[in-house]
Amino acid sequence: MPLSASPPSVVAEAYTRLTEVFPALAVTDLGPGEAAPEGEGWIPATGLAEGGAALDAFLAWDEDQVVRDYGHRARPDVVASFGLHRYAWPVCLLITVPWFLRRRVPRLPVEHVTYQRSLGHMAVRTGAFACLPDDPAAALPGARVVADEEALRAEVRAAVAEHLGPVLTGFGPRMRRRERALWGMVTDEIVDGLWYVAQLLGEERRARRELELLLPGATKPYPGSAGFRELTGPNGESLPTRDRVSCCLFYTLRPEDTCATCPRTCDADRVTKLTATAAG
Repeated sequence: MPLSASPPSVVAEAYTRLTEVFPALAVTDLGPGEAAPEGEGWIPATGLAEGGAALDAFLAWDEDQVVRDYGHRARPDVVASFGLHRYAWPVCLLITVPWFLRRRVPRLPVEHVTYQRSLGHMAVRTGAFACLPDDPAAALPGARVVADEEALRAEVRAAVAEHLGPVLTGFGPRMRRRERALWGMVTDEIVDGLWYVAQLLGEERRARRELELLLPGATKPYPGSAGFRELTGPNGESLPTRDRVSCCLFYTLRPEDTCATCPRTCDADRVTKLTATAAG
């Protein structure tokens, strides 16, 4: 359904820039009194958190995709893991991209986000946000002014946890993973999402530094660190990689084909995969 125009918010510029470099994700910032979209594939995040019919409909897409692309069904916990990844990856960008680009951190509880996955479209209702004292937006309604960069990083971690904590409650029973493993997945979505978008922005090195400070390890509820490190390619070139905290379970569909950052992938195989990607 078409969405009406809404006045720009303090994070609208960041969302616009996100869509410019990553057109697969569009973000509509709902204005005051503007209703969230319904029907035609739109699913409110509250429905995912409740874990009922809305989540069933959401995961049916993932189940159909696996059968269509790989010719056989996946285990229910694998389907749920794919579904969580495909939601958490873009929703983390709603928080990390404004922080990375503008040093503004929106608070987006589940009541404020609606997702149309087949279109790659999110509708959000922004309001409260955190910023630094020298930000021109610090005087605006809804601003929470924090002392310094580390305090702002704490706001990022808190904002992601505020949104995805209830979503994990909805997905968790279907995934055969305990709390630490679920939050390990969230850690990976935060890092992988911003790392990827920062490459599109031409700011990969800065993103890696920022993410290492954001997730140094043991920052509850996140059980792991950003995990970046460098490997050496066959011609002495540097190949950036990271150690994921969790596994996406893709190996259950194709055991011979793991991700370059998967805990199951040894360094020799990582070098092969990363070299091939660079050549491509």
